[in-house]
Amino acid sequence: MRRAAVALLACLCLCWPTSASAAPGPGREPVGWAATGPGTTGGAGGTTWTVRTRAELKEALANRGDPTAPKVIRVVGDINGHEADDGSLLGEQDYAPGYDLAKYMSCFGADGAVWSDTRHDYCKQQRQLRQTGSNREKAQIQLTLPSNTTLVGAGDDARLLGVFLTVNTGTNIIVRNLHLEAPVDHFTTWSPGDGTQGSWNARFDAMTVVTGKHIWVDHCTFTDGRFPDRSAPIGFHGERVQRHDGLLDIEDGSDFVTVSGSRFDDHDKAILIGSGDGRGDRDRGHLKVTFVRNLFTGIAQRAPRVRFGQVHVVNNVYRGRADGTLYALGVGVESSIFSERNVFRYRGGSPSLTVAHYGGAHFRDTGSWFNGRPAHLNEVATGLGLSTGVGWHPADVYDYRPLTSAAAVERYVLRHAGTGRPYGRL
Repeated sequence: MRRAAVALLACLCLCWPTSASAAPGPGREPVGWAATGPGTTGGAGGTTWTVRTRAELKEALANRGDPTAPKVIRVVGDINGHEADDGSLLGEQDYAPGYDLAKYMSCFGADGAVWSDTRHDYCKQQRQLRQTGSNREKAQIQLTLPSNTTLVGAGDDARLLGVFLTVNTGTNIIVRNLHLEAPVDHFTTWSPGDGTQGSWNARFDAMTVVTGKHIWVDHCTFTDGRFPDRSAPIGFHGERVQRHDGLLDIEDGSDFVTVSGSRFDDHDKAILIGSGDGRGDRDRGHLKVTFVRNLFTGIAQRAPRVRFGQVHVVNNVYRGRADGTLYALGVGVESSIFSERNVFRYRGGSPSLTVAHYGGAHFRDTGSWFNGRPAHLNEVATGLGLSTGVGWHPADVYDYRPLTSAAAVERYVLRHAGTGRPYGRL
């Protein structure tokens, strides 16, 4: 009895708030845009919660009815976004009983060109099931970070599995030392008019920042994890069904964001900055983001792709194969990208893989390397019709010290980037 009572008390204490400080610690302050102005301190000095389940995490985010008060939430072990309050895991048929991907696809015809509610007697039902199932899945897996929050993994193995982690108008937020496995969209949409042959459009990112300010993502790992695209079912034209959206999207006027010491692994469209080419009314003058000392491995594109923002990409390492890579840095509408001393290693590739032109005009690089040699990315950029006059220099905005040799950049990033790795001084 006594042992059972002690065990119960210990369990209760895991999700009970206590008062504690959560400063980033010596040598681990943000570098870049998140350090400007008032800086980014997250929930330092507030209440500390320790959580092991989705229900406990949701409770901690609510913070006893005061969600924007400073708080630190420590994640222990795995938290699954599909976990119901009774501990069971929900799946496709729980969200939309009777939904069937093959039936949904058949309603477009064999070539996927046109949807018809009357092509089969079940088409209208499948359309409705897809819509309601998608909304129910979103309601289940989306967890929103309020202002003045630090969400941090406790130990080396804290994971958010299938969680759609969002910031929605929140400010002063830190996400650290977490493994984020991108959600699988059970109800991804086929859009026949998207591209030359149509395209699948999934709904959920591992993390989305919408109108968030002073955000620091540090020492995290973003990946498709157990559900890589290569394991997805075959869709139209012999291509895999795309069940993932982005790993990290930053949009709708978000500002003063730093992503540091993190890993982005095995994904197609990794990071998108900016809501859309026609969203200048929201994004123009915002989207100031720094990427410093991150590792990108097996990323096909968008590392990142930028619209409108002033983005500093410094001391990152990119690794992959030429036949699996479209590009690393996408220069979109009205963007201004300052690339500095990044290391690109693409087997069998050329520096043309580093930069892509998506309607932007300004890109500048200083001292990056490609496969062990100077990359000459400014020549790549001018060959694409881009100007190397970006109109700003990060050193005029914030203090930072870039590593100046390819060996030093690789040594640091390979040792420190990602969940469970030792922290290094930025």
